[in-house]
Amino acid sequence: MNSHEEPKIYLLPNLMTAGNLFCGFAAVLRIIEAALVIQQGGSAVTLYHQALTFILGACVFDLLDGRLARLGGNESPFGREFDSLADVVSFGMAPALLVYQIVLRDFHRTGWLIAFVYLLCGTLRLARFNCYASAKNGKPTDDFIGFPIPAAAGLIASLTLFMLWLEEGAKEIGVWKYALAALMLFLSFMMFSRVRYPSFKGLGWRTQRSIPRFLLIIVTLVFGAMFYEWVPALLFVTFLLYGFVRPFISKALRREIEEEEEEEEEDEHETEESTK
Repeated sequence: MNSHEEPKIYLLPNLMTAGNLFCGFAAVLRIIEAALVIQQGGSAVTLYHQALTFILGACVFDLLDGRLARLGGNESPFGREFDSLADVVSFGMAPALLVYQIVLRDFHRTGWLIAFVYLLCGTLRLARFNCYASAKNGKPTDDFIGFPIPAAAGLIASLTLFMLWLEEGAKEIGVWKYALAALMLFLSFMMFSRVRYPSFKGLGWRTQRSIPRFLLIIVTLVFGAMFYEWVPALLFVTFLLYGFVRPFISKALRREIEEEEEEEEEDEHETEESTK
């Protein structure tokens, strides 16, 4: 391969992607350790908490890598592929193993199937996303077609964290854990649905907001840090439901919520046609 054919590897965005991959790897290790502890009759709640923290941390790294790439104009095919490979581990394998360990192992072979369907749908969705991005010559899409896999993993992790909080002091999650199996199947469907979700690409480092709105964002972040047991779950559920109510919201309000520029709205129909 000639030197001019070497893929471009930009440091900061790909460091964030590497952080995403590390969090996914660490989450998988914690889940395996939890399985061994349970076999010995111990409590794995602490290990579950650590695994959930790593999955949510991977969501943060995944958010940062794209922002840094767009900020410096450093988006590249290598970064897109690296990001997708990391996402398979952090948002596909780790949540599938987590839910299998917590609840699906009670269903034996059916549990294997449910976990694999989620992993398969998530991986296929990432491949489809990369195809869309290549067709647009690497330009970011205005909308996600279907529920994004990082949000799916974040929803599973945050709801599991909420269940652990409800059962604080118990050796394992209560009967609510069976809802995770249904949720995993639903999210598998949602990742390949035609429901459109905003990518929030218009929200960047240079986005300007009024002081009251800035204070509201700060208060929300502080509130989320103080009540991390349930606030992330509320945010991810709200994002999931937003896709269903979005078509009924006025264009002006949608632009305000999604931080879109007015001219981007004019290209919405063209984007929709290109993803059919």
